[in-house]
Amino acid sequence: MLWLVVILLLFIFQVATILVLEFRQPSKAIAWMLILFIFPIIGFVLYYFLAKGYKNRRTIRRKGNRHMREVRRDLLRERKKSPDINRDPRLFGLLSNLPGSPATECNDVTILTNAAPTFEALLDAMAHAQDHIHLEFYTIRHDKIGTRFQEMMIRKAKEGVTVRLLYDGVGSIELSEKYVRTLREAGVETGCFLPPFIALVDKRLNYRNHRKIAVIDGKVGFLGGINIGDEYLGGNRKLGFWRDTHMKLKGDAVYFLQQTFLADWAFATGHAINGPRYYPEHDCDKQESVQIVNSGPDSSWDTILEVYFAAISTAKRRVHIATPYFIPDQSMLMALKTAAVSGVDVKIIIPSVADTHVVYWASLSYLDELLQAGVRFYKYKKGFIHAKVLITDQTLASVGTANMDMRSFYSNFEMNAFMFDNELIDRLEADFRRDLLDSEEITLAEFSKRGRLQRGKEVMARLLSPLL
Repeated sequence: MLWLVVILLLFIFQVATILVLEFRQPSKAIAWMLILFIFPIIGFVLYYFLAKGYKNRRTIRRKGNRHMREVRRDLLRERKKSPDINRDPRLFGLLSNLPGSPATECNDVTILTNAAPTFEALLDAMAHAQDHIHLEFYTIRHDKIGTRFQEMMIRKAKEGVTVRLLYDGVGSIELSEKYVRTLREAGVETGCFLPPFIALVDKRLNYRNHRKIAVIDGKVGFLGGINIGDEYLGGNRKLGFWRDTHMKLKGDAVYFLQQTFLADWAFATGHAINGPRYYPEHDCDKQESVQIVNSGPDSSWDTILEVYFAAISTAKRRVHIATPYFIPDQSMLMALKTAAVSGVDVKIIIPSVADTHVVYWASLSYLDELLQAGVRFYKYKKGFIHAKVLITDQTLASVGTANMDMRSFYSNFEMNAFMFDNELIDRLEADFRRDLLDSEEITLAEFSKRGRLQRGKEVMARLLSPLL
């Protein structure tokens, strides 16, 4: 009997540890306890290695940012108040108080629909680089398009341009050592953000750098949902056509892409980089308002989640969302339901084909209550939709790396661009309406007919969704 008492006490200790450490996120605590019930010892070992709180990186962020602080100070001094702020004082009150993320108005934005034009625009910008190329991607593959980027990086390095490539250890786990070694031998500097083994030992394997950033000469930037791989060009037979959204930036907003890259580079490599060459002066060709917003486990703010919540909560006419993964937390769920019940046109496009079944089942588990509230869901039928877009009224539009899921909100390092000009909002809305034509609406009557097995899968996936 003694051994039963010992096992029981050990189990109680494990449950108590999870409850104490995860009391701020009850849904996450429930998910871990479910794993613990199914796998009593293994579950706690997984928790130990995967659920450690992320120590913030303030000491590293302070290194090498003197010039960026000067740039930010000058921008704040010269920036005029945008008339858009008067559209919704509550929403823009939040945006204006985000730490380190002021809106900038000297920008020229080009929306890039799908991978082919994005890759060509990025490769062209790299070809014209004179001083430096900074690339940061979650996933890089050693395939056809990956080889094109490798060849371009090598070419520019041989021309004397400083080329730096940063990739995520988990997202690029299949990237061959040969690919990286070839770059290094040609003079390209490379860095891996939390290599899997180091992340496991340091208990940070759950945290990933999901950003997709490119900065050319400190003057041209790229941001969005597209990584470097043939699947983005339709090379995955299962997923087929890949629908995505990216953007090209010129102007003041590029400074904030650069700041993030240099901070991530310092963290990954231990080398802080600084100097005015990375924040050059530039001409102001257009006056489009853009606010670059970062989010990650190293911050006390869940910034992108907070902006999404404010934008949806204050919407009066429409909320249009495209996302490949839909796993909202309780606050986002309530915001969407409240908006729909209040008469706001809430439409959400999700994939009809799953790249990850458990995540897909978890997404479907939220549909029933939202459909009942009046939210309209659409399954994208042309292929796989990977675009991460939010549009609210004629007030705000967002393009970036964050999915509408708890992993992006709480665990990943993400970056979004929030835009406020009518022309850009209309451009993204036009894409959204075209995507609706390639989608099939999910009606409550049809959705309610799904079988018990499917409902069971959704229940289990829903319980685990805070960890997905």
